[in-house]
Amino acid sequence: MSAPFFYRLECCTTNRLKIQHTGDDSGNDFEDKGIFMNRFAFKLSSYTLKTLSGFSRARITIQGQSNIPEGSVVFCANHFTRIETVFLPHHIHTITGKQVWSLAARELFDVPLLEGLLRRLGAVSTHAPDRDDLLLKTLLSGDADWIIFPEGMMVKNKKLVKDGKFVLTDDKGDLRPHTGAAVVALRCAFFRERLRRLKASGSPEFHRLAAELDLTDVDDILKLPTHIVPVNITYYPGNPRDNILGSLAGLLVKKPSRRVMDEFMTEGAMLFTGVDITIRFGPPIDMAPYLDDPYLESMLTVKRRIRPFVDLESRQISRRIAISVMETYMAQVYGLTTLNHDHVMASILKHYPHKQEGIDRYEFACKVYYAITCLVLNRLCHVADLLRHNQIHLLVDDRFKRISNFLALAKKTGVIRMDGDGRRFFKDQTRFYNLSEFHAIRMENPILVMANEVEPVEAAQVCLKKIAQKSRHQIRERVGSRIIEKMNMDFTEDYAAFFRPDESKKKRIGRPLFLKQPSKNPGVLLIHGYMAAPEEMKFFARYLHAKGFTVHVPRLKGHGTSPDDLARIRYEQWIESVEEAYVALRHSSTTRVIGGFSTGAGLALDLATRVTDFEAVFAVAPPMQLQDMGAHFVPAIDAWNIMIRRFRLNAMAREFIDNHPENPHINYHRNPIAGIRQLERLMDHLGPRLKQITRPALVVQSRKDPVVNPRGTEKLFHQLGSTVKELYLFDYERHGILIGQGVQRVYRAIEGFIRQWV
Repeated sequence: MSAPFFYRLECCTTNRLKIQHTGDDSGNDFEDKGIFMNRFAFKLSSYTLKTLSGFSRARITIQGQSNIPEGSVVFCANHFTRIETVFLPHHIHTITGKQVWSLAARELFDVPLLEGLLRRLGAVSTHAPDRDDLLLKTLLSGDADWIIFPEGMMVKNKKLVKDGKFVLTDDKGDLRPHTGAAVVALRCAFFRERLRRLKASGSPEFHRLAAELDLTDVDDILKLPTHIVPVNITYYPGNPRDNILGSLAGLLVKKPSRRVMDEFMTEGAMLFTGVDITIRFGPPIDMAPYLDDPYLESMLTVKRRIRPFVDLESRQISRRIAISVMETYMAQVYGLTTLNHDHVMASILKHYPHKQEGIDRYEFACKVYYAITCLVLNRLCHVADLLRHNQIHLLVDDRFKRISNFLALAKKTGVIRMDGDGRRFFKDQTRFYNLSEFHAIRMENPILVMANEVEPVEAAQVCLKKIAQKSRHQIRERVGSRIIEKMNMDFTEDYAAFFRPDESKKKRIGRPLFLKQPSKNPGVLLIHGYMAAPEEMKFFARYLHAKGFTVHVPRLKGHGTSPDDLARIRYEQWIESVEEAYVALRHSSTTRVIGGFSTGAGLALDLATRVTDFEAVFAVAPPMQLQDMGAHFVPAIDAWNIMIRRFRLNAMAREFIDNHPENPHINYHRNPIAGIRQLERLMDHLGPRLKQITRPALVVQSRKDPVVNPRGTEKLFHQLGSTVKELYLFDYERHGILIGQGVQRVYRAIEGFIRQWV
């Protein structure tokens, strides 16, 4: 009783595909009723793709290229848009230099504009005659690698897991992913190993089989391994948006269907609206171990003739092996998903407990922030590079609109509704369980699609669900602790990385200070100055703490370590240091005042333009205008350094200037040119925003400050938008008026101002 060796790919006929070796420099030509490919045509199409990519705003990142092995490779990739059929072969070819063919949906070949491009890129219709022959022979010979989308369709809803198994769900019901990729790879591995054994035994069957498979240079071919390489393609943002293709659909079709609009809006967004696309290659799956099955082992050495597709026995065994391989590559393909902000927020929202009073927006932001830090720190999954950046903006002003854009989309698609001021929202849980029509779900319920994509990433799914269900008190406590932990860890790592025995101060000088009182007591944020450290604010912090205030003195990035550390820092990172400290203080006190000295004063004022839950702000000697006229030459020196590095003449670059500080036990003795430039950029950034400050404000300045020009400080004072504002002037002949003789006068003046408002 005979049966097929492995299930054949669907809709395959029995007509034999002729493969002719032309012997010319262009490589092999494969022909059958219009199926044509050679290396010249492939490269020509690649050039066409490069030209077309100039019109696309998509940003493609490729990860895991080192996982692509030598030999015969079947790439298994997830399938969300049709454009993957075009750009994925191009990018794999760019990496490997090999021809890469792919199976594509039959309907794509019905579009004349696409047909020629697809054929020249090596796309073969899933309904092409004898595609199985083409797959086997090109893989065995090493002439081409292949891409197969194991779902057998675009998975628009990204719903893949049901009862712990991979199941695809569309309007017609549930179906299992295809085993075609497993079939192809196992056939290739089987016949290569059979050829090895037949040759070793000197069997005449070796020559007949090699001829049937059109193989030459057999010795080289027999050395090749066979692998399946899982590939995941992740989009961010992955929801449909208005774009040029969507506009064309409305012009070209009088009444476009929901399916047409979904595909034009989704795929047009991927190409023309600035989407981040991550292509990630996973560890290869070696096919050799699957040949250890006793039945296959016996068939590898049998002397009688075995035809590739029709003569092997035991359909049940072949199916079991193919399903096992399929489960392996499906788990890996979807386990490689690159989680982004939308994934995290959709999962948190999905699992958020029902609350009659609705969901507090800040509490939601806290859960998103904490979830991202857990995913990154615990390495639970692959995450987008954006998630590795500091996420504190989510809890301050959401300046990149990660949360705002997500909630706007959720509101637009009916997943949530907002209250009047937007501080609370209410979710419709049914939107996470009632599936929309398959071909319209990406437009009608993209939030559910995002949540579905996380399900196969089990560790991440469990983590996000647990965090979503934490109480308000629990999450605020966790976030506060995580931020303090991060700030201390950052300092420890930076100190170890940039420590210089001849320059770095003792570790206690740069360590952040957090002096706590009961949460009902008011809190004060104190920010130190440029080239200084938290030690600069220690005496004032202890003074305020003794008066009953919780006081937080953060370390600005680049400080408390060495000048080499400061030279690499951007002013935006100082802003993030301040924001972290403020959020930690927010979670430790009910009322807050923001203040700082010198550069810290500028940072305090900057923070006051972006948060509203504080009572007042004070700025001591803000550096709006410096006395040292040499600072005006910094932009020129900075430009000179950039030019010199471009010509690799680093010895001629001037990276630092000498500094003679008032407090040498705290401050750096070398001042990085790049750091001065960042200070200037901070103040340029702050100037136009001063009018946005409306809370009570105090500005403190010494008339005889040798560093900051008092006239610049007075100008800053008048630019403040506060209705209530005060300017205190002292006569100390130093810049650092929060340290040294007579500081009690300054301390009492600032304390008196604070007490008016808390």
